Amino acid sequence: MPDRMPVLFVSHGAPTLPFDDVPARRYLIELARKVPRPKAILCVSAHWEAPVPSLNAAPQPGTIHDFSGFPKSLYELTYDAPGAPEVAARAAELLRAARYEPRLDAERGRDHGAWVPAMLAWPAGEIPMIQLSLLRGKSTREHIALGEAIAPLRDEGILILGSGGAVHNLRQVSWDGGRTPRWATEFQDWLDQSLAANDRAALTGYRSLDVAAMAHPTEDHLMPLYVAYGAGHSDGGATKLHGSFTLGSLGMASYGWGM
Repeated sequence: MPDRMPVLFVSHGAPTLPFDDVPARRYLIELARKVPRPKAILCVSAHWEAPVPSLNAAPQPGTIHDFSGFPKSLYELTYDAPGAPEVAARAAELLRAARYEPRLDAERGRDHGAWVPAMLAWPAGEIPMIQLSLLRGKSTREHIALGEAIAPLRDEGILILGSGGAVHNLRQVSWDGGRTPRWATEFQDWLDQSLAANDRAALTGYRSLDVAAMAHPTEDHLMPLYVAYGAGHSDGGATKLHGSFTLGSLGMASYGWGM
């Protein structure tokens, strides 16, 4: 086991990613070979927000199909990796030490923000996996602080994985593909540069960018990146691990800290 696990952020894209022949899928299939084998994975997904930090602590979390209108084959997918109640309890301990009031949820399963990338990267489901919620309605700074609170898990063999979208505006996607619009590439370029430079001030104030509202009309898919940043920024700037677009404007970039 390495002294310290890296931190990752991945863009999970559309729920159909397990079936889509796109660069981001091929990248995720190779991801596990690029990081040390963790004791467990703590995933922060765009698809779970709660008033207080919440952790799924079920021994065997189910697979949540939290989407509609897709092919039947997608609803037949399951990801059966075990949970890790002891890791959830340890994360809760760290959060209490940081003056949060965490909640352990013994019933909640895994949403597709967690199981889609995990199914591709760790298809055998051999790595225990839990989730930590986002903080509903809270700021970039507050999500960075959340990541800082759980960062000690890295020294205990736990891989912290943020899962969201580098550029995510569902109203602007082109289901038939097509050229990536300028606003999407501008935001992606800015994000690459700010993360590489470890520019905390720029990152926390991203809403001042002209293209921010187009790139993220809502913040749910970007906040997992800020949790990952909080857990990883002490190692310096992020390494960009993958960059591509799907469905025209959907940014699929991935980053790592401590790689």
